[in-house]
Amino acid sequence: MSWQRLLSGIIIFVITTLAILNQWIFIVFICGLTVGGLYEFFHMIKRKGIPIYSYVGIFIGILIPLSIFFQFELTRNWELLFIVCAFLLILLLQFGREDNRNAVVGLSTTLFGVIYVSWFFSFIVKTRLLLPGFAGAELVAFIIVITKAGDIGAMTFGSWLGKHPLLPKVSPNKSIEGCIGGIVTSSIAAVLCHVWLPNLPHFTLGFVAIMGAFFGGLGQLGDLSESLIKRDCNVKDSGHLIPGMGGILDSIDSLLFSVPAFYLYMSSTLNLFVGR
Repeated sequence: MSWQRLLSGIIIFVITTLAILNQWIFIVFICGLTVGGLYEFFHMIKRKGIPIYSYVGIFIGILIPLSIFFQFELTRNWELLFIVCAFLLILLLQFGREDNRNAVVGLSTTLFGVIYVSWFFSFIVKTRLLLPGFAGAELVAFIIVITKAGDIGAMTFGSWLGKHPLLPKVSPNKSIEGCIGGIVTSSIAAVLCHVWLPNLPHFTLGFVAIMGAFFGGLGQLGDLSESLIKRDCNVKDSGHLIPGMGGILDSIDSLLFSVPAFYLYMSSTLNLFVGR
């Protein structure tokens, strides 16, 4: 591990901890990551020569976590309306272009970026609001820890023991051994952090270990999904903003799959057991 990667990791850990502890730092941090992730995604797509509307996508994308945080909900699932508005606005802008080649690809890709980065990541805000006070922050800490533990475990075990490629056409550096190591690490992290979960009878240590393995596995799927996008765009990293670690999208890619699934599971569990 390079000193740059270590220093970046420490800084990110400190900022993330502060964001979990303070709701205003939290929403600013989430919005910053959303904007950075969207910018990097659209920048990669532009390298392919696809006509996209990156600034419109970023503007709509940042409204989604803000609307959830401030509970701006005229209707249920209000954030979906922003996605529909984004599509309509991009469609109107496309009418004004002289060159309409690849119009469908541009519209679809812009909308995909908003959904993939902004909407998926906004579930972390929903997770924080699931429970009042610090209990919601503990849920956020739980899913971040087990997801990132899986990232670290996959990288560590993969570099030590990796011999069998996982999906070489998608990410040649990832191995089956690293994948298994990451899932095991997520499972262990979940058990160690089980006190952050609500005090419900079915959250036994064995069940929590299975939860860690499941959500950690989803995190690795998110990582592989971004690797597929980067490979299609012929880039190694989504950006270079974080020294030694690549871009912002590289740092949050695993959370884009694990957090929505965790929110949906926890919200249904709370509705079932505590009538929330």
